[in-house]
Amino acid sequence: MLAGWEETLSRRPDAPAIFDTRGRVLSRFRELEQLSRHYGDAADLGALSPGAILAIQIGNHPHWPALFLACLRREIVVLPIERTVSKLERAAALEACRVGALMTNPEEPVERLALREPVDWRERRPVLLKLTSGTTAAPRAVRFRSEQLVADAVQICDTMGLKDADLNFAVIPISHSYGFSNLVTPLLLRGVPMVVSSDRLPRAVLDGLARSEASVFPAMPVFYQAFCEVPDPPPLPKLRLCISAGAPLSCAVARNFREKFGRAIHSFYGASECGGICYDREARNESEGFVGRPMRGVELELIDAGAQISAPAYSNSWTQARVRSPAVGDGYFPEPELEKLNGEFFIPDDLLAVDEDGVRLVGRISDVINVAGKKVNPAEVEAHLLSHDKVRQAVVFGRPSSLRNQEVVACVVAQEDLDEVQLLNFCRTRLSGWQVPKQIFFLDALPANERGKVSRRDLAQRFSR
Repeated sequence: MLAGWEETLSRRPDAPAIFDTRGRVLSRFRELEQLSRHYGDAADLGALSPGAILAIQIGNHPHWPALFLACLRREIVVLPIERTVSKLERAAALEACRVGALMTNPEEPVERLALREPVDWRERRPVLLKLTSGTTAAPRAVRFRSEQLVADAVQICDTMGLKDADLNFAVIPISHSYGFSNLVTPLLLRGVPMVVSSDRLPRAVLDGLARSEASVFPAMPVFYQAFCEVPDPPPLPKLRLCISAGAPLSCAVARNFREKFGRAIHSFYGASECGGICYDREARNESEGFVGRPMRGVELELIDAGAQISAPAYSNSWTQARVRSPAVGDGYFPEPELEKLNGEFFIPDDLLAVDEDGVRLVGRISDVINVAGKKVNPAEVEAHLLSHDKVRQAVVFGRPSSLRNQEVVACVVAQEDLDEVQLLNFCRTRLSGWQVPKQIFFLDALPANERGKVSRRDLAQRFSR
């Protein structure tokens, strides 16, 4: 990582590296280097021993890349934490990951935490820990060494065609795996500058895209949906690449955005554990859940079929896959789960359908509904609901049933003139009897987190009866 940065610095010392949303230069590459040296020489980082863990919770601050460089040189392990997490969630993450210091403001001293037993990293000391959660929702992290982060950056830049002539717009959190991999590492390793934004209001983001003349916009579906509803948006002549990840991008949102802005959206599928997995290069947006083909350097091994799909070989059945690439993390921390993630491969919980066009996400193992012994994939029911021209959003989940083990339930956002009887009749036209929802709830909006993800578990609890 540091070698890549030195090469970038030698090529582009006086080129702008970071802009604000008005297009003003905040720092050049040479100034980022000077700032990183300043942080590295400061007493705060100097007091941390090699291998110590520093949690950074500063939002999309323009000093983020310089801080990371300083930690790389000091051999300090960085744990990014999203600005909006609750104090309770943060405390649990700090405890579980044995964090020694916390930075919440780059201009203030770091907070030294209660003395914890130092981690014995042995020969595979990480440079970055990415927070994630297991099936119990308890916090844990994924360990990454420098070469794995470099591999992910190379795969992303080469697959998506990111160049140093581009300008990335950074509104997704840098502390998330998606933001770190698509914003920070391309800047450090390929010299792709970025605009930093902390205002997530749709109108403000659109204005920032226009004023800064950003050419690449990595975002979540919730942004594109909101943009479609903004009246009289500014023109975006410099925007050439729109990327969507973090949650499924519906065909309706992609179609509406294309009609309004004249831009296609490229779906991107990845995971904290391994970085980028698939990318929709053509951005056709013709089927729900489609994420394209594996990225350069990534191989998917279908677990059920035993075939690899980098070439590809295909199967139409639901299946899991082993992700193999140089970007796969070394393992979970503090407790490993080697059969799932071990530095050689990662097995996501996602269910995939693969054909000659590429990969579709069709659900997750934990989401499959058991209706009297018959397995219902909620993604299939959602796709049918979304094919109705009056349905904007749909989430399907299972709830307990005394007679059938579970029953199918749906929450939808739809036009006011559509009612439950009409929609249930629509479902019966193509779905099997056990797939048809037992009940449909109409909502004004689906509750989603900042990444645009909706929790089936939370909805199932809310609409249990």
